Amino acid sequence: MTTTTEDRKTLEPLASVVSIVLRLLLGLTTAGLLLSLYRGSWGSRVVCIANETNTLSVPIDGFGSPESGAGADAIARYCADDPGAGLRFLNELGSIPTTLLLLSSLFLLHRLLQGAARDGIYTHRTASGLRLLGWWLLVGSLVVEAAEVTARTALLADLAKPVDFTADIWLELWSTPYLAVFTALGLLTFARITRAGVTMREDLEGVV
Repeated sequence: MTTTTEDRKTLEPLASVVSIVLRLLLGLTTAGLLLSLYRGSWGSRVVCIANETNTLSVPIDGFGSPESGAGADAIARYCADDPGAGLRFLNELGSIPTTLLLLSSLFLLHRLLQGAARDGIYTHRTASGLRLLGWWLLVGSLVVEAAEVTARTALLADLAKPVDFTADIWLELWSTPYLAVFTALGLLTFARITRAGVTMREDLEGVV
């Protein structure tokens, strides 16, 4: 009982913050969905995409001139004032996966912290939870980036006449989620360390 109490104290304030943030985000997401159903529409009424694959040097009179030795670039931004369902779907697909990954990762972290507070930090269950969260974040971040890049490429191809859906454009829009990847690798490493520590403790208790 003392060990569990100490473990619970050790997990604070992370456990409380994760619990509050998860409930807040779930509440906001649910409220947004209900509001969309009430209005009878979903997605943004104005769909826009910036062509980040091509920058142009243009005059910027009225916006301030660059300092000596500096230049100024402009990025074309294409908008559909009255987008159809297909364009709205692509627009939402460019951001929804990140939200889903955030919510699901917070849920797994919340469940991990609850289990650690109840059963103890140095347990096989905690190690398994760390491993699951690590793999979920590693694979999920790459899948989410791929899905969102695909949606942005398709949206750009639909709205920008000179742009086609090609592998070159897709790769130019790709941005590796380094922070998520390294965080996931760290979780997988700590899972192995925790599992090794649990095994060592069990061996010592068996000797005693």
